[in-house]
Amino acid sequence: MSVKSDLEIAQAAVPQHINNIASKLGISEEQLEHYGKHKAKLPLDLIDEEAVAKNNLILVTAITPTPSGEGKTTTSIGLTEGLNKIGKEATVVLREPSLGPVFGMKGGAAGGGYSQVIPMEDINLHFTGDFGAIEKANNLLAALIDNNIQSKKRSLGIDPRTVTWKRVMDMNDRALRNIVSGMGGTAGGIMREAGFNITAASEIMAILCMAKDLADLKEKMGNIHIGDTPDRKAIYAKDINANGAMASLMKDAIKPNLVQTLEGNPAIIHGGPFANIAQGTNSIIATKIGLSRSNYVVTEAGFGADLGAEKFLNIKCRYAGLSPKAVVIVATVRALKYHGGQELKELKTENLDALEKGMKNLEKHIENMWSFGLPVVVAINKFITDTDQELALIKDKCSGMSSVRVSICEGWEFGGDGTTDLAEQVVAAVENNLGKFKPTYDLESPVKEKIESVAKKIYGASTVVFQPKALLHLKKIARLGLEDLPICMAKTQYSFSDNPKLQGRPEGFELVVREIEIASGAGFIIPITGAMLRMPGLPAVPAAEGIDIDADGNITGLS
Repeated sequence: MSVKSDLEIAQAAVPQHINNIASKLGISEEQLEHYGKHKAKLPLDLIDEEAVAKNNLILVTAITPTPSGEGKTTTSIGLTEGLNKIGKEATVVLREPSLGPVFGMKGGAAGGGYSQVIPMEDINLHFTGDFGAIEKANNLLAALIDNNIQSKKRSLGIDPRTVTWKRVMDMNDRALRNIVSGMGGTAGGIMREAGFNITAASEIMAILCMAKDLADLKEKMGNIHIGDTPDRKAIYAKDINANGAMASLMKDAIKPNLVQTLEGNPAIIHGGPFANIAQGTNSIIATKIGLSRSNYVVTEAGFGADLGAEKFLNIKCRYAGLSPKAVVIVATVRALKYHGGQELKELKTENLDALEKGMKNLEKHIENMWSFGLPVVVAINKFITDTDQELALIKDKCSGMSSVRVSICEGWEFGGDGTTDLAEQVVAAVENNLGKFKPTYDLESPVKEKIESVAKKIYGASTVVFQPKALLHLKKIARLGLEDLPICMAKTQYSFSDNPKLQGRPEGFELVVREIEIASGAGFIIPITGAMLRMPGLPAVPAAEGIDIDADGNITGLS
């Protein structure tokens, strides 16, 4: 029996007009900014803070990622379909895909099987141009910085050696990680070391997802730290009058995008920061619009719960005044066996011993979510190779943990019909929620103490080592008066530790902080652990090689 690809399933769907989708949220045609028949921008005045406080926010996260995949986005969409199936008004709120992973390894990020958002091709490619606007705003600031350094009449005396702001592009291109700019003589500017990051890693992306409105976006952009003078005076984007023009480029990008699921339920997609180097969640604005118009909002946080969920709670929810009513942790039999030591090529073979060992990874993520005071539902994303014995082992282990609900999720194969049990479990968890979540640390605590709290409580580290460069950066943070900001840990997504090879639940390890970056515009501090890349490279066989388009404009190979 042949199995349809994700793209074939998406292309076979008959989407409703976006006006019909908007009407389910009580939004009129006149309030939409149409991008064709199946996409639209939403105005910010749809936010109703009373409804936001009253309605139910569900966070979907996952165990530590593995090469076999976990299906977090697929589960988020499937859960939304299931909630609507059981009579709940539910909307899914997601991040926008980056072209880097689309053309690199992943091939797309709009869900999978019968749990997808559509139009799939548009969402995965240029969509409504938000990433392009972020790219232009970022690169405008880069150009203005170099121009100020070059200027003799209006120079602020920025020391080029202190400038860390890089240009960005939404593509994987390792050749651009480190470059020398300003070559070609005096007409080419001041020669200095520079480079490119991927657009999702730009602080502009982080700011978009933290802003509450256009005025706040403009103010946050003005607070971007761009460098120092030789006498250590800090220079910000507002000092070179950059933020007004930058915000002008973002006037449409700040508005969330409305699309639909395969079953015709509302989906809001906006922003796309990665969770290993940024906060890994969609915009505050998008989440609040969803909560203003739906009784249930399902959203996701990038990578495992130690990264995306931790930052969602300790950063986004703090700034936005949000508190999830329940957390769904996505796990698969295959991924848990991988964490238990089974070889990647053998994951389709039953191995109860490896599965039981790998359960320690899931148990740690559950404990972490409990530490925030939140009820947990485990969603076992089922694959055809999973055996009844393996599924039973996970269910038994979870059932043995106090107050953990568990459901086998078949959203990929059956859409909402395969997730109604998960939906029922989530509703039950919401109804047993005891109140607002508890953050991991106090904002007033010293920066070192906040880093140690996350490292020890969430990751399981025994000690944290601060290298000399990080210690110098701590002094700078104090000098700039930024010690009360939350922290956004930059760490490998493949392990609780800073070593991607340590699978499962490593304990007693040493976490090394190399340096600490300042994202004063976004409103957080970024401790860097391990070798973190902000400009990925392409794999040996990029997904782009399998993507094609025919003479009639039909795309193939996107998955």
